Amino acid sequence: MTSPSRLPLLAGLPLAVGAGLAIPVQGRINGALGTRLDDGIAAAVVSFSTGLVLMVAVSLLLPRGRAGLARIVPALRSRAFPPAYALAGAIGAFFVFAQSFTVGILGVALFTVATVTGQTVSGLLVDRMGIGPAGRKAVTGIRAAGSVLTIAAVAWAVSPRFTGTGAAAAADGSGGPGALLVPVLLPVLAGFLMSFQQAMNGTATMHYGSPIAATLVNFIAGTVVLWAALAVKVAVTGPVAPLPGEWWYYLGGPMGCIFIGLSALLVRTLGVLVTGLGMIAGQLVGSLVLDIVLPAPGSVVAPATVLGTLLTLAAIVLTTLPWPRGAFRRQGR
Repeated sequence: MTSPSRLPLLAGLPLAVGAGLAIPVQGRINGALGTRLDDGIAAAVVSFSTGLVLMVAVSLLLPRGRAGLARIVPALRSRAFPPAYALAGAIGAFFVFAQSFTVGILGVALFTVATVTGQTVSGLLVDRMGIGPAGRKAVTGIRAAGSVLTIAAVAWAVSPRFTGTGAAAAADGSGGPGALLVPVLLPVLAGFLMSFQQAMNGTATMHYGSPIAATLVNFIAGTVVLWAALAVKVAVTGPVAPLPGEWWYYLGGPMGCIFIGLSALLVRTLGVLVTGLGMIAGQLVGSLVLDIVLPAPGSVVAPATVLGTLLTLAAIVLTTLPWPRGAFRRQGR
């Protein structure tokens, strides 16, 4: 087994934030594609298929990619890690489907809060269970406080957008609160499962020797699952709408390659929770930049958006600082 080297915290955390920058771009693209095709599954298939093509090319062209490719089958045959970890891409497929299906219904704000809530809670759980390559990490008061602060900060940052199309659809009585229950639960569950995906990918990366191989396996599993789901849907409801001609609709997959590959590399150094929180910070920063540079209908950049983003960054710092054990107890005496 050739494990990738650990990154220092000061290098790893900015990379986690950078990986998070790809998520709002992917969400904007996949949400628009899902609306254009009127089919969340078809949009997810397009996203994963383009990502798979890219990862196959990278794996074949780069020496490190070819080396990782050669280690995949031996690692799976030797059961160096639970075989189910090779199916982590199915979680990514579910996340992309949730993006494509619910962003147009809920709006970006509610989708973001839902996924962040699920991801933050499961990040604590996964670290406590020791599933990831960083091993078991205790649920300290600092880590719990940072997680709660992150959820509150994200909710504050996106609060100005609750007057957008997604919230307005709920407010006008067209579907009622009950109609939003399933669309809200989907991103919560997708966010919750994302921490498990990161832990599984991080462990697989240690045995493949490269995050390129782990990302490739993710896209293979996710693409197979999505194509099977689309085949069933087409058999029941008929063919999907024609694919659009605009090139930018096909960039969702490459964005997924970036954050899956980086998160697989980073969880060994940072742990699942801190990697997830760093990506959340990048997600908010990326959303803010998108809303300023390429605003979508209903986009709002208000003081709460900026201040909430800054508070999220502060929560990341709070969670990652090397606080001494028992710091809270000594302060409370």
